[in-house]
Amino acid sequence: MQILVDADACPVKDEIYKVAKRYALPVTLVANAGMSAPRASWLELIIVKQGANVADDLIVEKTTPEDIVVTADIPLASRCLERGALVVDQRGGEFTRENIGSILASREIGEHLRAAGIETRGPRPLEKQARSAFLQTLDRVIQQRLRKKN
Repeated sequence: MQILVDADACPVKDEIYKVAKRYALPVTLVANAGMSAPRASWLELIIVKQGANVADDLIVEKTTPEDIVVTADIPLASRCLERGALVVDQRGGEFTRENIGSILASREIGEHLRAAGIETRGPRPLEKQARSAFLQTLDRVIQQRLRKKN
């Protein structure tokens, strides 16, 4: 089991590091641009070439049914769910096979509204409460994976 992170715009990397160290889990950060990351044997930073979906494609390629993926990218979440991974967003939500269809549909509606010139709200700033929810969800899905493994 590892934690794969869509890292470019991920605001909860420090939280991921803390939880990963506690459970002795490897973390793979995948990004399109360089970033600072702690030097640790359990942490791998992969910088991919610029291009549409290059980072996403690598994350999907590396994803196994034992893994946990952290992303806010809804199409990427859907692809990782197809691979059997558990997928968590940065606000503590969990993408599941049961909810991904409606989440993708809502995303499509938002894209159509924006294309029609209607302004939609962007994501809310990440607040302390969202960070706490993320930590709780990440801990819960790790525990779920560990129980399934044993």
